[in-house]
Amino acid sequence: MTERASHGRGKKIFLVHPLGANWVPGEKDMSRLANIMPPIGLCSLAAWLDRHGHRAVIHDCYAHALGDEALLRRLREEAPDFLGISATTSSFLDGMRLAQLAKSARPGLKVIVGGVHVSALRERLLREFPVIDYGIAGEGEMTLLELLEHGDDGLEEIQGLIHRDGGAGGEVIFNGPRVPHGDLDAFPFPAYEKLAGYPASYKLPLFSYPRSPGTTAISSRGCPYTCSYCDRSVFGRSFGFHSAEYMFELTRHLRRRFGIRHINFYDDLFTLKRERIAEYCERLLRGGLKMSFNCAARAEHLDAELLRLMKRAGCWMISLGIETGDPELLRRHRPTTRLELIRERMALIRRTGIRAKGLFIMGLPGETEASIDQSLRFVLDMPMDDFNLTKFTPFPGSPLYRDLARHGHFEEQWELMNCLNFVFVPEGLTLGRLEQRYREFYRRYYERPKVLLGYVAMLWRAPDSWRRFLANLGDFLKLRKDFK
Repeated sequence: MTERASHGRGKKIFLVHPLGANWVPGEKDMSRLANIMPPIGLCSLAAWLDRHGHRAVIHDCYAHALGDEALLRRLREEAPDFLGISATTSSFLDGMRLAQLAKSARPGLKVIVGGVHVSALRERLLREFPVIDYGIAGEGEMTLLELLEHGDDGLEEIQGLIHRDGGAGGEVIFNGPRVPHGDLDAFPFPAYEKLAGYPASYKLPLFSYPRSPGTTAISSRGCPYTCSYCDRSVFGRSFGFHSAEYMFELTRHLRRRFGIRHINFYDDLFTLKRERIAEYCERLLRGGLKMSFNCAARAEHLDAELLRLMKRAGCWMISLGIETGDPELLRRHRPTTRLELIRERMALIRRTGIRAKGLFIMGLPGETEASIDQSLRFVLDMPMDDFNLTKFTPFPGSPLYRDLARHGHFEEQWELMNCLNFVFVPEGLTLGRLEQRYREFYRRYYERPKVLLGYVAMLWRAPDSWRRFLANLGDFLKLRKDFK
């Protein structure tokens, strides 16, 4: 592929990150107070297209909830050839609403939709939503580039593309999956600079970083494991990763250009390739950037030597996926993990001086009152500094999605499928009871004196988080009252 557009002039694409539904209906949206993450996928696509002679503009409705008129005004100013929307399951319907508005304001505009929801449901979405002209399933860079460069000539040759034979009203065709790109270092750094107000407009989760400004980055794509609840539709079981050199150069770029002090690596499996992370840490130590970082890992991929090196290089917190404290339920949904190993690694992380966070899920198929009790005991007994409990959401690309009816009641409302609403109720439980147990989890965990004292210590360890918390104290107190 040449560095410039190979067919005619470069195209302009208007990339949109929809606001969507990201909280609990009827309650104040606390998600945007606690965490606003840059749309890294769109930033990566924008950088890739710009490199090849096209022009990409990003409009982030989540970071800047300015309303429809602001989007339409900018759309008229930019006059793009294409509208590109990247949507999760919960933001998809809002994305379709915006697409319809955009087409009404700019007739003839072609709408391209990508993201995990499209990758999972593919042809179904183009049949049900005629506003979509093209869908992209899987990794998007090469498919989107070929679509912009070739237009309607040779659509059937573009792997990963979903389109209509003969245009509007034609048969919906999926050309088959595209093999993920083998060399992620061939992609440029994400174009963070295209985000309005970056980095100040974006916030990491409260109490998850020592210094600001911070940002999110991704150093790998995919996961080879087969957990029942994970969406596999974009990368399948592949695992691609940037080299340690690329990671260090990106880190240095973020520090020098934007003043970033902390990076939250949003990888599914940050430490899967141990040598890569060890080399990255060594480069950080030699480079003297004085930055910190967080990551998520599996217990199987951590050891004392690596943890000591990560701590020296600036690792501030590691999140471990635990999901449940019921060993039988864990074996059913994540068969390669043992609770004993998780407990050992969590204690090891803390002994190293790195903050440890546990990630749990409530409401998996097979969940019972007894399994919730086991999880609660496990949480209260675990040596960890923080925890997060999500409400199980059966995403369309996960193995569980196909036969949920056998395990309980599933109310498939896409706008509520954001891990903050119970849309699935396991057999033997009720929605009301799940909500009660969910609130009990948080109340029992956070009202313990040692946990509260740990957050007091954050006054000097994470002062920016405390400033943000106090600035929105009324909203957080109301949330605490709701949980009671």
